Amino acid sequence: MDIKNKNILIIGLGVSGVSTAKAINKLGANIWIVDSKCEDELVEYIRELEQIDVKYFLGNSDVDLEHIDIAIKSPGVPLEIPIIKSLNEKSIEVITDIELAYRLCENKFIAITGTNGKTTTTTLTGEILKNADKKCHVTGNIGVGILWEVVNSSEEDYFVIEASSFQLESTIKFKPKVSLVTNITPDHLNWHGTLENYIKSKKKIFKNQDKGDFTVLNYDDPVLRDMEKELNSQLVFFSSKEKLKKGLYIKDDYIVINDGKEITKVIKYDELKIPGKHNLENALSSIAICWALGIDIEIIRNTLRSFEGVEHRLEFVKEINGVKFYNDSKGTNPDASIKAIEAINSPIILIAGGMDKGGEFEEFISSFDGKVKVLVLLGETAEKIKETAINKDFKNIYIVKDIKEAVKKSFEISDIGDNILLSPACASWDMFKSYEERGDEFKNSVLTLREA
Repeated sequence: MDIKNKNILIIGLGVSGVSTAKAINKLGANIWIVDSKCEDELVEYIRELEQIDVKYFLGNSDVDLEHIDIAIKSPGVPLEIPIIKSLNEKSIEVITDIELAYRLCENKFIAITGTNGKTTTTTLTGEILKNADKKCHVTGNIGVGILWEVVNSSEEDYFVIEASSFQLESTIKFKPKVSLVTNITPDHLNWHGTLENYIKSKKKIFKNQDKGDFTVLNYDDPVLRDMEKELNSQLVFFSSKEKLKKGLYIKDDYIVINDGKEITKVIKYDELKIPGKHNLENALSSIAICWALGIDIEIIRNTLRSFEGVEHRLEFVKEINGVKFYNDSKGTNPDASIKAIEAINSPIILIAGGMDKGGEFEEFISSFDGKVKVLVLLGETAEKIKETAINKDFKNIYIVKDIKEAVKKSFEISDIGDNILLSPACASWDMFKSYEERGDEFKNSVLTLREA
């Protein structure tokens, strides 16, 4: 796709917007940027683009769409806003950065989506490929935006993409070499409206694949298992519970690969350094991807033995006076936090709450199962979670105003042997720019507590 001298409208100026602007500038496009925020709210992003010729339309500025050739929507921008409706009426394509990235290059794209496990699986897959001496870009919802990396890549490079439902929803031709859906549970219903719409956006990851491509699915998830009949690609199932006729599963304490003819042992699952059943599933996912790509088993094995996980996902912070602190700020929905609770030993003092994405918390509270002894709540959902907990006869609850107070209160009421776990079960955007900022605030509060 040649975009030289094309007028491209970027909708939303954030990390991906900056990456998009830099990339299409290098390719010779004319850049227009629209954002509902005012200039003083976007100073840090505008500063990054000082050396580029950009037409800005900020705040409530009107945009003349007559000369726009194509629009690139930042992932977090809703499709229902007026400017996108106007673009649709004028039959101007509105796509996301991963769609444009695919159209611009012929690199090997590995796309990873699902409700939970995306970041760990994406990072681990990237580590395996790097250890196999492949030039690999780990991108999407991780690091800098994908487009800047694409325009600075070579044909032999691999791209391991963490793809959100927001990004996939606006794809049209996107066709990865390997796709993975880790699991599906209700999430972002405030955005997609229904679970069916959410699932539909996830399915776009394999929609355009053919027999030369691979799709990796979690056999243990009935929603995903049922997608087999919709695939045109080669299917690789993995399971942490079942013995499969073909695929990856657990046999005699080993992760094994059954290609339909012979069984290959990869590693004993208790050799994994990342804790919890969900991380076993993440490891199975990454192995499946790399096996499909023909990566040597010994390289996969050695990487699994050394990989210690990602920041903000069951990250051990400190032990103070016999009390351990864990940062799971990446737990942005109830299912992710349930997995964190399952992975951490009891007794747990749980810090939760944040932006309300429209989900319910009954299963979240039920997962406490005697392991959680105190619940410390904050954010938009604090009262909603409290009400659910009380209805389920869990009453040892405190509501606090911020993370710093949550850490202080949790430590005050803790005993030797307790584990204080931040796993919010909610998005961070009611109080923070991102889950990373929330996790950093938690860790800083813990370190300050220690100094005190």
